[in-house]
Amino acid sequence: MEIVLTTEMMVVLAILGVTVLLFVTEVFRIDFSAIMVMVALGLLAQLPGLENLADTSRLFEGFSSNAVISIIAVMILGAGLDRTGLMSQVAAAILKYGGKTEARIIPIISGTVGLISSFMQNVGAAALFLPVVSRISIRTNLPLSRLLMPMGFCAILGGTVTMVGSSPLILLNDLIATSNQSLDESERMQPFSLFAVTPVGLTLVATGILYFVLLGRWVLPDRSTKEEGSSGQSVQEYLKKIYGLKSDLVEVIVPEGSVLRGHTFSDIMVAHNLYIVGSYHRGQRWFTPVVTTKVEDPCRLAILGRRKVIEDIAYVYGLEVLPELDIFAEAYAPTVAGVAEVVIPPDSDVIGKSARDLQMRKTYGLGLLAIHRGGETLSLVETDEHEATNVGTEPFRAGDTLVAFTAWDSLARLSKNRDFVIVTSDFPMEEMRPNKVSWALLFFVITIGLILFTDLRLSLALLVGAGGMIATNVLRIDEAYEAVSWSTVFLLASLIPLGQAVQNTGTAAWIAQQILTLLDGWPLWGLQAGIAVLATAFTLVMSNVGATVLLVPLAVSIAVAAGGDPAIFALTVAISTSNSFLIPTHQVNALIMGPAGYKVTDFMKSGGIMTLLFLVVSLFMMNIVF
Repeated sequence: MEIVLTTEMMVVLAILGVTVLLFVTEVFRIDFSAIMVMVALGLLAQLPGLENLADTSRLFEGFSSNAVISIIAVMILGAGLDRTGLMSQVAAAILKYGGKTEARIIPIISGTVGLISSFMQNVGAAALFLPVVSRISIRTNLPLSRLLMPMGFCAILGGTVTMVGSSPLILLNDLIATSNQSLDESERMQPFSLFAVTPVGLTLVATGILYFVLLGRWVLPDRSTKEEGSSGQSVQEYLKKIYGLKSDLVEVIVPEGSVLRGHTFSDIMVAHNLYIVGSYHRGQRWFTPVVTTKVEDPCRLAILGRRKVIEDIAYVYGLEVLPELDIFAEAYAPTVAGVAEVVIPPDSDVIGKSARDLQMRKTYGLGLLAIHRGGETLSLVETDEHEATNVGTEPFRAGDTLVAFTAWDSLARLSKNRDFVIVTSDFPMEEMRPNKVSWALLFFVITIGLILFTDLRLSLALLVGAGGMIATNVLRIDEAYEAVSWSTVFLLASLIPLGQAVQNTGTAAWIAQQILTLLDGWPLWGLQAGIAVLATAFTLVMSNVGATVLLVPLAVSIAVAAGGDPAIFALTVAISTSNSFLIPTHQVNALIMGPAGYKVTDFMKSGGIMTLLFLVVSLFMMNIVF
């Protein structure tokens, strides 16, 4: 039966065109554009003859949809794991084994996320790794925009590795069973096993990784989103830029039997114009240790000073200087610690006292590096302009600016002390809770178990984990609200009515009919390619589940009529609905857009090539494997 183009369909096509135009031009922020489209659908549905555009009583149901609630829950889960320090440890492990170059980090991150998303929802895998990639970006000075898109795309691609990796593939066997009822015995399709699509999916993931490794320098945007400030710079850069102090943060191994045994840190610091900001002995690590601490061998020290000077001292005392931080790498990452400026106010009780008198490292967690006083910088390290000064014994004066090396959580606690005024403002102020890691892992495992081994609705399973983390104080409820990217939530929830309008008005079926008419008489490979392109286009403007439900019966009918394998045509639809890289309407793309500062044109540039690669590789592999 031929579908006739109606007024409602023409209005929906016009709205689709306006939506794409708004997204590409970004006249407004795309989340606001999506809200306006939703409102427009609701208003237009009040006009006679356009009632099917939207049911105004259900217009806002997208905000309570399974997909949107799942995204909210998975963001909270990710924030909970991050608050325990677990994500920082994962980032440290990736940097340790993968190095700090883009060409090595991208395959490790993208491959890992792709593997994880083959067994859980791709947006969940992407959300969990978002804080990991953020920390890697800070520690390597690689823009987040050059790391998040490969990770996000491979999370989408990973959904094609198993039959439980994405909603369309989960639905496919049910749709095949339904289609079999109208087919002859000889034409009926067999359901696909769990790993039937694995060769296709793994090839797609590998293609995505190779694409960004080989062409990333040209297709990935280089856009910095972090603000300037000491928390985003290395200790060395900050000291040199602001105070002219040329310093390196170096890890040194003190061997057993060293001549330094028994000497205090203060003795070594004063004698050699350097700072000992960390120590490690017998499995215990001290951050900004007390200066009266004595060297116990064997041990490791984190030293702040000129690398050449440290190497000369190490040669004299028989120490080993490591090329980069090892044991101290995570503890002194910019997301954990850095240089802060603290001013002594006129009514402070510390005026007239020195850092040594106050035991500043032990009491406040501040490793004093310099004092800026009246245009002059007093520092233990000699500079081109100033002689070395033992700042540890220098009495504080009102108005002194103390330059200190500190952990951000110590600085956050100090902000409540009236004896100091914290000048540094752009540091991570959240309280880390490493003691809650067991609770976080427990509820994460419970969530994954519910997703993999029960029929519980995805959003409910994820909320079990999120609720558990809040109940056990891994994350406070206010912190949970802050962890949610509400722009992502509004973008996705506001677009759901548009997808429903495309389907409910018959616009999707009419578009499919026009495409199928064009494909009439094509060879089998051409028909399959046409189905793949159609599924790709549909998933950009409606849910991939809706596109799959609509197109699988059509694909099966075409295959039977043309003498092709209906199972392969049905699989083509289910896999091609993951080919969603052109615009940020996919949940994963919407998730990474804000943190990386992406524009729609970034997705069109990088995603355009990825879309073509996906089509070619998936069609080739499906015909090879099946």
